[in-house]
Amino acid sequence: MVFLIFVGIFSLSYSIGSQSKLSDEESQSFLKEFQKVVQGIDAIGIFEHNASVALPMFIPGFGLAWGAFAAWSTGVAFEALVTTTPALAKIPPLALIYLSPFGVMELVAYSIGMSRSFLLINTIIRRKPLKNELRQTGIEIGIALALLLAGGFIEYAMIQQFGSSVGHIKSSL
Repeated sequence: MVFLIFVGIFSLSYSIGSQSKLSDEESQSFLKEFQKVVQGIDAIGIFEHNASVALPMFIPGFGLAWGAFAAWSTGVAFEALVTTTPALAKIPPLALIYLSPFGVMELVAYSIGMSRSFLLINTIIRRKPLKNELRQTGIEIGIALALLLAGGFIEYAMIQQFGSSVGHIKSSL
């Protein structure tokens, strides 16, 4: 149940970010920086990026805020792309997450991290033993990394097959 709540929180934060209104100048600046970051990226690079976003989400308490910020900033990135590529305006922002295999894998991985962050901070506040929670955390980190690794290879394969527009649309998630 906690996991599903964080799927909703991540989705809501992403949606709020995608409703941001950016000037053409802000969008162009963002896209130039983004293109520098993703130029020459491969499946392992996508995995490394996504893992660097996901792992802080497991930090007790902090992971909640980090996950919401990551979702929001990805929504803003989508809006920057819509500003510069009007054809994307016809695509509902959440469709990129829910309809792409790598988007779903990343959403699950990030939501696992955020929910574990909540469960850990809840255990700490209640002063309960952490041993079982830490064991679960290790297992969930492994699951999240496996999802992100597979997602990185799927995303890279789709970028290779369909062109960089797939990566430009979603790679910052």
